[in-house]
Amino acid sequence: MTRTVYVNGEYLPEGEAKVSIFDRGFLFADGVYEVTSVLGGKLIDFAGHAKRLERSLNELDMRNPISSDDLLEVHRELVRANEITDGMIYLQITRGAAADRDFAFPGDDVEPTIVLFTQSKPGLADSPAAKVGIKVISIADERWGRRDIKTVQLLYPSMGKMMAKAAGCDDAWMVEDGAVTEGTSNNAYIVKGDTIITRHLGNEILHGITRAAVLRFAREAQMKVEERAFTIDEAMGADEAFITSASTFVMPVVEVDGTAIGTGKPGPVAARLREIYLEESRKAAV
Repeated sequence: MTRTVYVNGEYLPEGEAKVSIFDRGFLFADGVYEVTSVLGGKLIDFAGHAKRLERSLNELDMRNPISSDDLLEVHRELVRANEITDGMIYLQITRGAAADRDFAFPGDDVEPTIVLFTQSKPGLADSPAAKVGIKVISIADERWGRRDIKTVQLLYPSMGKMMAKAAGCDDAWMVEDGAVTEGTSNNAYIVKGDTIITRHLGNEILHGITRAAVLRFAREAQMKVEERAFTIDEAMGADEAFITSASTFVMPVVEVDGTAIGTGKPGPVAARLREIYLEESRKAAV
């Protein structure tokens, strides 16, 4: 079935959707994005994604072409039109298409480009990987300095994913100044004793929406949380580890750089947090 997508105010069959070759997202990666999960036909953490979108746009001095209420309606219409039960909605806003290529930002007369499309993922919350865990490698973090802005500059994370694949693993944890920053598209955590450890917020990592929810649920469940940098050696000596993202929720990590973490199997903390997150997020879904 041909998907219905959204481009600059219009709902179109995907084969008819077009964006100018002069769009700055295409030429300069001058754009931001969000991915919102859908479970049971409802949106997970939509308000958090909308708030982070606004922040990313403000940090880049980019105009928002759509209100939060209208954006919610577009998401809901795409879910309806494409009959999405479980899956994801990708949203991208760029600075738009000027008359020609120029490093300088265009004037206010150039409208931002906004695109949304759905991805159907039946059984998204029942991923087999959650039962066995994933394996990661460590790589140097060679991205730009403002990783807190969710831009479409994803070439190095894509390269990192391919490095992991070439090593027979699932993902890569990036390391800067001896400490783990985050995964290629997720936030990273270890568990030592009764403490969940994850990197503190700053320009070095994305301020994950799932991260915020999971840490809130962990604290509400009386789990101890420590927000600080940790090393690969610490991860190797941890009792368990996991990642969080909008598409994987809470995913156990069972190996890093060929060394098993803990028992080499998903641990109880990650399993419990995944259970809590999915249960609470479904209740609050819109």
